[in-house]
Amino acid sequence: MNHIIGSKSAAATPAVKWLLVDEESAGQRLDNFLMRHLKGVPKTHVYRIIRSGEVRINKGRASAETRVENGDEVRLPPVRISEKVAEKAERPAPGREFPVLLEDDSLMAIDKPAGVAVHGGSGVSFGVIEQLRQARPQAKLLELVHRLDRDTSGILLVAKKRSALKHLQDQFRERETGKTYLALVKGDWPAKLKVIDQPLHKFLLPDGERRVRVTTPEDLDGMRSITLVKMAQRLPGATLLEVTIKTGRTHQIRVHLASQGHPIAGDDKYGDFEWNRQLQKPSASPGLKRMFLHAWRLQFNHPVTAERVALQADLPPELKAYVDHAPLQTPPV
Repeated sequence: MNHIIGSKSAAATPAVKWLLVDEESAGQRLDNFLMRHLKGVPKTHVYRIIRSGEVRINKGRASAETRVENGDEVRLPPVRISEKVAEKAERPAPGREFPVLLEDDSLMAIDKPAGVAVHGGSGVSFGVIEQLRQARPQAKLLELVHRLDRDTSGILLVAKKRSALKHLQDQFRERETGKTYLALVKGDWPAKLKVIDQPLHKFLLPDGERRVRVTTPEDLDGMRSITLVKMAQRLPGATLLEVTIKTGRTHQIRVHLASQGHPIAGDDKYGDFEWNRQLQKPSASPGLKRMFLHAWRLQFNHPVTAERVALQADLPPELKAYVDHAPLQTPPV
């Protein structure tokens, strides 16, 4: 985190601030650097104060694309924020630690529980990253490397250095990571169906909620999406799958599996709603109260040592209990 090295203050009005760029922020574009320090300020306003020359680097004008360097002094003009944002700042997220699978100076891997968003926004006041930052005020930097759906549990990577963040995000973008999930789907998954290669199209419902659907190769807004599927176990009326994604599209696994007629158990967006209700009943012993999708395994190259790291997060108790109470059948080889 950068430190305020001086300010001209007037008690009740916003003040000019000077920020010192540290090693972790070096190399960032000026607009991105400002976004981090001006939480709640609209992007349009951030770009306006850059264009007007009110933001200065070492007392000189700069553009949004300018890269800040270690030791630079950045002038922030007085900026007012909305009452809503100010109120939120006065009521920060409650600090919370999460089960740690791996941690060193560059990164940490946690086992995210279901029902917790990875970050605030879209009706959620805070998420994993805000809670971690509150729990670790001494941390210079904590940034999400990737994302998981709110109702998905499992491995989530958090960078502790900007160099590590860039290195890891490059791996995700270039598909150099290995991401495998465990998913319980309705019905008997066909053993021969091992690859789903169907483009996905994102759209919004009338109320603004985001959705995804399978589309055709001719759809210019469709994104090629590849999912690999391996049967793990057959359960009565369901199949436990190991699902590896080669592309990281929004809701990819949920939409791809549902498109084959085998929706994920407990999925409240793309699932079989009547089946979901049956699964929640006590008679389903022990009953399934959440979506059965878990980020099980993750492989990546360490951003410092370049060694291949392989992580695994076992099924959480509520999912393991459901599987353990069903008579399992091992699929044919």
